This record gives sequence, structure tokens and C-alpha cells, in this order.
Amino acid sequence: MQNSALAPQPADGSTEARTEPRVGVLVVAYNAAGTLVQTLSRLPQTFARTVDHIMVCDDASSDNTYEIGLRFKNGSHLPLTVVRHEKNLGYGGNQKAGYQWAIEHGLDIVVLLHGDGQYAPEHIEDLVQPLLDGEADAVFGSRMLERGSALSGGMPLYKYLGNKVLTKFENKLAGLELSEWHSGYRAYRVGALAELDLSSYSDDFDFDTEIILGLHDKGMRISEVPIPTYYGDEICYVNGMKYARDVTRDVISFRLNKMGLGDGSHGLDTDAYDLKPSPHSSHGVLLDWLGRAKPGRVLDVGCSDGKFAALVRAHGHHVTGVDLVQHEGVSERVDAFIQADLNAGLPPETGDGYDLIVAGDVLEHVIDPESLLSDLRDRLSEGGEVLISIPNFGHWYPRGRTAVGRFDYDQRGPLDQGHVRFFTRRSFGRLIEACDMKVNEMRAVGSPIDVLGRGSDNTRLIQVAERAAVVDRAATKAWPTLFGYQFLYRLERA
Repeated sequence: MQNSALAPQPADGSTEARTEPRVGVLVVAYNAAGTLVQTLSRLPQTFARTVDHIMVCDDASSDNTYEIGLRFKNGSHLPLTVVRHEKNLGYGGNQKAGYQWAIEHGLDIVVLLHGDGQYAPEHIEDLVQPLLDGEADAVFGSRMLERGSALSGGMPLYKYLGNKVLTKFENKLAGLELSEWHSGYRAYRVGALAELDLSSYSDDFDFDTEIILGLHDKGMRISEVPIPTYYGDEICYVNGMKYARDVTRDVISFRLNKMGLGDGSHGLDTDAYDLKPSPHSSHGVLLDWLGRAKPGRVLDVGCSDGKFAALVRAHGHHVTGVDLVQHEGVSERVDAFIQADLNAGLPPETGDGYDLIVAGDVLEHVIDPESLLSDLRDRLSEGGEVLISIPNFGHWYPRGRTAVGRFDYDQRGPLDQGHVRFFTRRSFGRLIEACDMKVNEMRAVGSPIDVLGRGSDNTRLIQVAERAAVVDRAATKAWPTLFGYQFLYRLERA
């Protein structure tokens, strides 16, 4: 990477420590030799006097963008750095390099400006002000906020319609209400950018979409301000069809991840599970069984953060919780907590004589489920029961993925990345017999389709999820081995 200077300095040249927020500008440029000087010259004087630094990133242009930037720097009073990447990093890759620079050099705010002049530099202070006021973590310039301004500004009709359709689709899946997802004129709080795993994002034009999803996932505040629309002689390097496909894939992946499907972080999952209080869920069935039992001693194996155990205690039971991780607040939700690795069995201090033992979605996480289930059996009092829920590997979803050769792990569900054993109804029946136990009751519950609405306040999406859940429950009742998402058992000694 060629560069003219890297360390940002105050615009007035002083070395005295500054107390006001340090605002920087990242100018992404590719073959912008004919527009770069004009774009930089259009920055308001009031902004130019206060800006901490401006970084021009030439992404291996085939023209003399870099040389023109250097000439402008030498004759300008702007605090300017010009760099040229030896290899084209892509639109997203160019931003990653610039944001890393902003983070490393302690800037507080960074504005993304395109070197082709498509976005009006005259409005840069409008984007920065909400960040200075502490009202947002990111501010987007929108061409769609003011009705009719996009078309009157020269936006082609096909681009306008595509923008509106994609934005509506993205809002519905992500649970946002942005007027436009596809503006490249943005300002960010640098601390917010530092919380995102930018290196995992796309190097292509859908980087802007992924950064919206990342901010939203972190609960960051996103604001919009109106900006004028301008279409001139600049060359568009975006492949429209590929871009639409990429951003559609990104928001669908985001929604699937919110549902617990799709690729997640690999390795040991130490996050607390999501409590599913619906009467049609595994937790709902277990709570129904526990609520019908007379109050007694309950062992909750794999109690997670204890939110389920707290509901069990509300039925009058005394609950001892066991889990690998001591989650925050668990000690207040159970009567006693024991930290233990269930792969090594229950520790001696767990004791025995339990009236009910709950193992909700536990046996599939241990290497030797037969040994653990036998251990649970031996901790029961006379007439006691073990209440179990297990995912059904015969469910249509893992069946389908395996059939087409796309077996892989998800964040949650039957293919949870923490599962080391897989069961169907028949194979689990053999495990029950091997542990010298018998079934008092068995139920199948359908897919937790209500998670389609998780992370979204879209009423229509929630209604669709509720209707689909009714259909799924009917299918589960008719064909449990194919549509049953989980099987639940009440077991006692044979």
C-alpha cells in the first residue's frame, strides 16, 4: 500500500490534546480521477475547519486517481492522507481497511464518502450532527425520505423500483423500518464499528447491507437524514442482479440465524438456551407434567440460566440445578446449584432420592447417553420419574439436508452444533430398554415455528408464523416420526 502520510493531525496543525469528538472522513475511490478533486472541494468550509482527518483510499485504480489525490493534498489545507492499495480489495474490502485505520487512530466518528461525487459532500454535517448529539450510533443519508426526490434527482425508474422492493423485503426480514438500505452515504460512531466483526463481512457491494444487519444485531441506534439524489456521468461498477441476490441472501441468513438455523460460531455453546413457554413446545409439555405432579424434590439436569427451574419452583417443587456453566442469576432461580460436566456423570454431591428428574435436551449433548440415563435412573426415589426431551433426527429438516448431501451443524435445533449423539424415536426406544426403564407417556411436539417472528415486530410475519404452526402441529399429530421436532418421555424404572 502506497501512502502519503498516515498519522492524523488536527486541522489547525496544533499538537495540543483535543477534547471535542474527532471526526474523520473515509473517501473510497476507484477510477475517480475525474471527480475526486471536485468531491473534496465541495466539502463545506465549516466542516473542513473542524475535521480531524480525511483518508482517501484508492482501491488500485487503473487511472491516476492516486496521483491526482496527492497533487490535491499538496495544494490543500485539508488534513489529508492518500493511500493506494496495490491490489483491489473490493468495495467492502476498501471500507474495512479505512475503518480499521479509523479505529487504530482513535477517531470518534467516521463518514463514508464516495470519490465519484454521487453523494453530496455539502450535506456531510447533516450526517455527523446526530452522532455529535449522542442520538445515534450510525446515520444514513437517504434519498427516499423526501417523497419524489429520488426520481426528480435522476434516479432511473428501474433502480428506484428495485431499491423500494429490496428495502421493503429487507425491513420485513430484519425487523427494521429504514426508508433506504442502499445508500452509500453514511456516518458511524467508531466505537460501534469496533464492536462488529468486520473481517467476516463481504468484500463486495453487499458489505453495506451486512453492516446494517451487524449494527441491528448489536442493538445499535440507526438514524436517517434526507440527502439529494444525483446521477451524473460516473461509471457504475455494481452488477445489479448479483447485488440483489447477495443482499437477499444476507437478510435471509440473518433471519435464519435469529431462528437458530444456519452457520453459527463453532465449538462449545455456552449461551443460555431460550425459554419456550408455549404449551405446544417441549418446555410447555414438561411444565405441564411437572405442574400435575405433587410438590417434591426435582433435579434439573442442564438447567442453563434457571429460568425454566424458576417456573418449576412456582409449582411448589424444590429444585436442584446442574449445568456445565454457572450462568448469571441461576443461583437465585434454583434452590441449589451444582456445576458439573455431565460427560463425567452426576457428581456425588448431587445426592439421590429425587421425585422427578428433568433432562431437557441433554442426552444428545453427552458422549455416553446410556451411562448418564442409567445414572439418572439410580438417583430416583421409589416411584420417581425421569422427564426427557430429545430432538428427532428423523424430522424432515435433517432428513432433507442429509438426503441432498448438505449435512452440517446449525446454531440450534436438531443439528445443534453441540450435539454429539442423534436419535430417532426407534433408536431412543432401544436406549430406554438398555437402561432398564419403561415409558409411562410419550409426546411429540412440532417445530418451534414461532421463532420466525423472533427479533421482529412485523405483525404480518408473526401472523404467518402462527398459522404455519397450526398446520405443523396437525402434521406432527398425523406423522410424528417425520414432522415431530422433539420427542418427550416420562420414564420410570422397568
